[in-house]
Amino acid sequence: MGGNGKTPVVVWLVEELKKRGFRVGVISRGYGSKSKTYPLFVTENTHPIEAGDEPVLIAKRTNVPVVISPNRQQAIELLLSQAECDIIVSDDGLQHYQLQRDLEIVVMDAERALGNGFVLPAGPLRELPSRLKSVDFVITNGGKNQYSDAVMRLVPHFAINLKTNEKRQLNEFQSGVAIAGIGNPQRFFSMLEKLGIQLKQTQAFQDHQHFEASQLEKLSENQPLFMTEKRCRKMPIFC
Repeated sequence: MGGNGKTPVVVWLVEELKKRGFRVGVISRGYGSKSKTYPLFVTENTHPIEAGDEPVLIAKRTNVPVVISPNRQQAIELLLSQAECDIIVSDDGLQHYQLQRDLEIVVMDAERALGNGFVLPAGPLRELPSRLKSVDFVITNGGKNQYSDAVMRLVPHFAINLKTNEKRQLNEFQSGVAIAGIGNPQRFFSMLEKLGIQLKQTQAFQDHQHFEASQLEKLSENQPLFMTEKRCRKMPIFC
């Protein structure tokens, strides 16, 4: 299931490839998107309701062409018709077997790992554990386990005010309220607490859930309100 840190890996991978001179494009299913037509070319100004959270975030952070479609082949065709790409990164294509690929990377939560080892709906997996034997790399988020080829850690530095764009060091905050709409919200809450922020209240929303600014005002109670970058994409009026 979600919440393993796949999107940050995609952003990092795209940036590293760009540094090495490659022209990169990204394709995605666009989970949660409500576009009337597919494939859809996504920019940083595309609304998350239309394209989904992750594709808009990737487009904004990397400034590379991003296309979403349930049909990945159609996504590739549109991408290549409008952009010159040496490498295409598929944000969520591991189970899309019709898609030709040269390299497969799995991102896994180091703590949750394979859960109970069962596939949906009995467990958290989309494929059997034996699938890991055929991928090229396993990146574990938050630590090392028996499956790790590489370890990643998300290290936050700044909080950005969504209304003023003011950037502040996270260690300047002593307390606040936190919300998350990711697959593993507790990871986000724990990260803030490890930085010394006392959380007065936490609220986990469903992944890809949309909400109103009035809900945030009620939750915050005049406290600093922390959310993930992906969550703020739900409120482009502030971002």
